[in-house]
Amino acid sequence: MIEVYIDGASAGDPGPSGAGIFIKGNGIVEKHSIPLGIMTNHEAEYYALLKGLEICIQNDYRVVSFRTDSQLVDRAIEKEYVKNKKFLPLLEKALQLSKELDLFFLKWIPSAQNKVADELARQGIRKNEHERNPWTY
Repeated sequence: MIEVYIDGASAGDPGPSGAGIFIKGNGIVEKHSIPLGIMTNHEAEYYALLKGLEICIQNDYRVVSFRTDSQLVDRAIEKEYVKNKKFLPLLEKALQLSKELDLFFLKWIPSAQNKVADELARQGIRKNEHERNPWTY
């Protein structure tokens, strides 16, 4: 099973944002630091999930266990529901992508257990050119 640690971060709310994705398992170790443009921290958390799912699909990682320190994202995926309708398209896209995998889990973990993904997300912030969110779903 592949483990995928994800984190989204934002310097300001909204502000320059980044996604960090740390993938390990079955002899694989990958680190991704992705600039996301200007968005809120919650949006960055969703985009980290989406980018992680896309990477898994592109690399044919079929059985994956995601880890996030975002309770918002964890609860949304678990319940397939969001209170804030602004996040509905992101949730719908994440659910759609997760169905392309043979097995998908998402588990909440404390921030202390997500330090690699957090640092990758912060690197993503620094890669921004202060553009609006270039990712649309």
